[in-house]
Amino acid sequence: MIAPITTPLIDKEKRLLAATSISPVRLELGCGTSKRDPSSIGVDLLDAPGVDVVGEAAEVLASLPDSSVSHIYSEHFLEHLDDLQGLLVQVSRVLADEGAFVAIVPHFSNPYFYSDPTHKMPFGLYTFCYLADSALFARTVPRYTFDYGLHLDRVTLRFKASRPFYVRYAIRRTIGFVVNLNPWLQEFWEDVLSGVVSCYEIEYQLHRKSRL
Repeated sequence: MIAPITTPLIDKEKRLLAATSISPVRLELGCGTSKRDPSSIGVDLLDAPGVDVVGEAAEVLASLPDSSVSHIYSEHFLEHLDDLQGLLVQVSRVLADEGAFVAIVPHFSNPYFYSDPTHKMPFGLYTFCYLADSALFARTVPRYTFDYGLHLDRVTLRFKASRPFYVRYAIRRTIGFVVNLNPWLQEFWEDVLSGVVSCYEIEYQLHRKSRL
């Protein structure tokens, strides 16, 4: 059995030291070379110009005090994790009350999802309904895990194609506009039409419920 590769946590400019419950910081997990928010602390396993902290995301979160983060963002990161629920334990702990957690991942109907051998878990409309409080959809699902203290506020399906395919891109953008008009249309598309018109990615917007 090959032992997992471990990377020591490297806070290149000691930005994590500023994180407190009085002065919470913003994090971007799995930021790669293109951090979306310049004011956030970029976290990635591999060093790059846009990375402020090099290390495993769960270990970085574990190093922070309770309620010391106001906003966590990740894009095409969660699908690579072996332990999503373990990460959510730390996300819930470090987020301040009403702090935001935004995650963008490939939708399960995206055929490119299955081409990447590093992808571990597919996602759909209801994935975070199993993990957080939510009243968005008509279909309800059970809670198999304990309460992470998170509430799911919004789910957005993103239909798009690579830019060389301009006509296909325009058609998919139009479909996405209609499907995202309300949760009923989202549920109808995923149940009936997702095998006909695929969705590229899905965005979840959550917040940390008050601890009081």
